[in-house]
Amino acid sequence: MRAAVLTGFGAPLSVRSVPEPRADGGEVVVEVLATCVLPYTGEVFGGRRNYPLEPPVVPGPGGVGRVVRVGPDATRLRVGDLVWCDPTVRSRDDALTPDIMLQGLSSRGEGGARLARHLPDGAFAEFMRVPTENVHPLPPEALDDPARWSSLVVYAIPYGGLLAAGLEAGETVLVSGSTGNLGSAAVAMALAMGAGRVIAPGRDRAALDLLADRFGRRVRPVELTGDEETDRDAMSAAAQGPIDVVIDLLPPSAPSSVTRTAALTVREFGRVVLMGGVGMLGGADLALPYPWLMRNSVTVRGRWSCPRTANVGLIRLIASGTLDLSPDRIRTFPLDAVNDAIAYAAAHGGPFDRTVLTPRAG
Repeated sequence: MRAAVLTGFGAPLSVRSVPEPRADGGEVVVEVLATCVLPYTGEVFGGRRNYPLEPPVVPGPGGVGRVVRVGPDATRLRVGDLVWCDPTVRSRDDALTPDIMLQGLSSRGEGGARLARHLPDGAFAEFMRVPTENVHPLPPEALDDPARWSSLVVYAIPYGGLLAAGLEAGETVLVSGSTGNLGSAAVAMALAMGAGRVIAPGRDRAALDLLADRFGRRVRPVELTGDEETDRDAMSAAAQGPIDVVIDLLPPSAPSSVTRTAALTVREFGRVVLMGGVGMLGGADLALPYPWLMRNSVTVRGRWSCPRTANVGLIRLIASGTLDLSPDRIRTFPLDAVNDAIAYAAAHGGPFDRTVLTPRAG
């Protein structure tokens, strides 16, 4: 088969012939129809994000495809099924604290690195090998536009965070980083899950206007000034009431002060979920006041990606039209143009821009 191989950080990907993966017990081989190229992919492959990938590797997190082989222990999946491949892989030998990796992108600790060495088959290839539990059937209509459905990898992240926050219908959510690619997906996700109001702070006026135009009065944009007290007051005023949940999806380039400003708007007994990259490249720690946390009974938790069961709920939300992907702007590239796709994604990383690689289109 043909695949795009990362031979070393800073080098362009090389499209070449590699052995086709085989499915053993607990595994499935999928023909990749579409996989999303995230806006920061170039930063990862260039080494700027210090992700623990180990070249040479076939990268690419998750994708939409058809099942071509199943292991002997698969009881529901069949050859020919249209599926979503969730990149969040967990070890099977510790149910309480499993090791974790994002297949084709990243990992956590030595255990996650061992998983990545066992499953080096990312989605930037004609075929990929995936754990059986990470393969989720898609509705037939997804075959009409697999490129659009490949953005599941983007929406799954805020969905996991909002599930972790226990978001309830009618609550007010503040999305820190709302004008970015992930943050704008979080705005859409919160509304699809029943949020009554979403506060969308950011510095990009055009992106804020886009959010307001797309979602109407349920979204309240707030243009940030950089002054913590001024911005906190503005976000609180926009809510016109208590803010129940804050979810942070800011990139590594953002200072921790922006995350702190957003977090401090949450109400008594409110919840703060951290999912971004703040602090990954150095900088000041997130300093939340101990007395404020304790006296207001605020819950702060981290969440990396989403639980496996969340994939089913997310697919249902899209299939029902509750989460509408039709306004997303999709640009597709064939496998041979993978480096062009990475450059395009970096230059088009705004709200609802999706760059998609189609290794086996048609």
